[in-house]
Amino acid sequence: MDFLKSLTVAASGLKAQSSRMRVISENIANADSAPSSPGAEPYRRKIPTFRQQVDRETGATVIEAGRVQRDTAPFRTKYDPGNPAANARGEIRMPNVNGLIENMDMREAQRSYEANLNMITATRRMISKTLEILKA
Repeated sequence: MDFLKSLTVAASGLKAQSSRMRVISENIANADSAPSSPGAEPYRRKIPTFRQQVDRETGATVIEAGRVQRDTAPFRTKYDPGNPAANARGEIRMPNVNGLIENMDMREAQRSYEANLNMITATRRMISKTLEILKA
């Protein structure tokens, strides 16, 4: 087993999942932000993407964060006639962010991050044990 490849793959996973969690956090933070003027577009949900790359030093296939895309799902509407951004029917357009989906995505990203972290820990232990065997 190539320890360097294992560490490279796991480190790329940590970085990608960290980037994913930042995007999800931004979505959660803006889930209830309404536009300030009539006709203004509310916050549009962002979707993180990933791409595979070959690390030239190790030859390992790694993952990295790709472009952040905008979700084309329709905006939610909310009845709030007192809001300055309300239309003639008293409705305002709200972000197309679903808190339940964002929380599930965040949980998945956290678990993937933890799995990569466990992979680094296990690899470090294997390196340590290998060095102990070689010293004996």
